[in-house]
Amino acid sequence: MRMIVKEDRKSVVAWAIAFVLAALWLLIALLPFLYMVMNSFKGQFEMLVSGVFSLPEALNFDNYVAVINGGFLGYLLRSIIVTSVSLAGMVLISAFASYPLSRMKFKLRGFLYGLIIACMSIPMHVTLIPVFKMTTASGLYDTLWALPGPYVAFAIPMSVFILANFMKGIPVEIEQAAEIDGCGKYRTFFEIIIPLSKAGISTLCIYNGITFWNEFAFVKTLTQSVKAQTLPMAINNFKGEHSVNIPVILAVLALSALPMIIMFCILQDKLVKGMTAGSVKG
Repeated sequence: MRMIVKEDRKSVVAWAIAFVLAALWLLIALLPFLYMVMNSFKGQFEMLVSGVFSLPEALNFDNYVAVINGGFLGYLLRSIIVTSVSLAGMVLISAFASYPLSRMKFKLRGFLYGLIIACMSIPMHVTLIPVFKMTTASGLYDTLWALPGPYVAFAIPMSVFILANFMKGIPVEIEQAAEIDGCGKYRTFFEIIIPLSKAGISTLCIYNGITFWNEFAFVKTLTQSVKAQTLPMAINNFKGEHSVNIPVILAVLALSALPMIIMFCILQDKLVKGMTAGSVKG
């Protein structure tokens, strides 16, 4: 009886500690977002006069109107195009690479897998000059299509690492049964492996989608005109020549973050399933 009481107390204490830590983490994550949204409704000098943590005197939507009229929707559309194309390329290449590395046996499998994983250690900023020269030589500089290539290239190592391990957890008996029924490798891949890997692919799309959406270094290096720039450059372009209107910048940030927040709220269950899939066998 005493052992049961002690275990119950330990469980209560553990849950209490977990709740406190979760509440603390929520507070740390939520405060910057509340600060951003709250100050985006203030006037240019109101934030300096009343303080950064004070509530706005009124819900002033002038900053949001100025941002939308200033070409924000163009930046948003270009970001959607670049992110969608990059995600499609990343999923296609990663899936095609992960399937043979996880389900087939051949001599160079370990070497190729190790080589792909080793590419995760290459810093992105080291490649800015070579990528810039390649983009210029190919005629893609200062176009929207200069961005998906580098995005996909840097996303593949981590994506293959995650997806290959995910595919390894698929029971081999399912694939063997498909082969007995007459399915070839291509049909097995598209009709069995890919549907069973939806949770892992969804996780990769969420993880890499946020990275592509917020990426700044390649946008700054490979584009010059507004017609080819995405949302990260909108923050830089909305600042004044001689002064910075902080509430307007915060309005840009709030509108830029909104699509990712909506996507995460819709797909959060798939993200959790993808992160936990394969952790329990049986």
